[in-house]
Amino acid sequence: MKLFGVDKDGKLTPYNEYDFKIRNREEMLESLLENNPKYIFGDETVLIIGRQVRTNLGSLIDLLGVDREGDLVVIELKRDRTPRDTIAQILEYASFVEDLSYEQLEGIFREYTGEENIVLTEYHRNYFELREDEAIAFNKNQKLIIIAQEITPEIKQTSTFLLKKGIDVFCLEFKYFENKAGEQIISSDFVVGKDSYTVKKVGSGTLPRLNKESFLNSVDQYGKEFFSRLLDFAEKNNLPIHWGAKGFSLNVDLNGNHINIAYCYASHSVYKQSFYAAIPEILRKVRDGEIVVEFFKKELNKLGGFKPAGNRSKCLVTKDFTKDKQDKLFEILIKVIDMIKQNGLNEENEI
Repeated sequence: MKLFGVDKDGKLTPYNEYDFKIRNREEMLESLLENNPKYIFGDETVLIIGRQVRTNLGSLIDLLGVDREGDLVVIELKRDRTPRDTIAQILEYASFVEDLSYEQLEGIFREYTGEENIVLTEYHRNYFELREDEAIAFNKNQKLIIIAQEITPEIKQTSTFLLKKGIDVFCLEFKYFENKAGEQIISSDFVVGKDSYTVKKVGSGTLPRLNKESFLNSVDQYGKEFFSRLLDFAEKNNLPIHWGAKGFSLNVDLNGNHINIAYCYASHSVYKQSFYAAIPEILRKVRDGEIVVEFFKKELNKLGGFKPAGNRSKCLVTKDFTKDKQDKLFEILIKVIDMIKQNGLNEENEI
């Protein structure tokens, strides 16, 4: 099979088909799908929550995702032909993920993103742009997807049998093309379980952690003003900063235990350019945390611009978040920090 690109002058550029495994490692295939989740399952977007997830048996799930309804999506990748044990492998993964609780899924997601206080339900709702009245039950069902350059006949036959028996196993076959300029095209077709769809051009990448420079470069002028001041405030008050892929958390250090009090998101996050008060972390880790939280919420409500976001409080950082409001927020944070230090850790969190 040969593909041609057509430029604006109507000229054709040939793309030749190559053996993916010769030119690329399996990690590249993971990265391609990880960074292009809307192309994994045809017309359904998938939220990737984990990569190389270790099971209780020590095996590794290539990619773990969640669909719009909250069902888990287990993805097994093969850059060549599917060996006979592929079905056994993905069914083993299914037997593991079936019993994962919401808390465990959220733990996997936090480890994957590097954001220790990210809330899966909230991120999922923003990612899929769900209505407020849409209820989601996580992990009621599991979808298993085998992706390979060639799905062998025995894997197709067994997957079709399992699909007929009510186990959602899907097989996606891909082809790899490249032109002389090194531009790449991946074509794909579901050979079991889904209709085929058109050729997609995708690129690779990972989830790099942000730092101060890259974060400030990702926000607008209002974000630069506030977040620069906030990071200076953190340095002045010896508040640890934890960097993630979408933002950073602001923490209070209690003898080596970091208590997250706020999370700040960059413009490219599904949370937009925003400041979140980390209510759950304080309640969970701080002695008499409900007193601290009650004060925190009350003062943020008085400040204005904050609104409930799940079990946290959120403020978008825009031109309305004036310097005067920022100063008052810093005053509130100082009081919250003092309360946390005075109260100390819950007994169950003490070392």
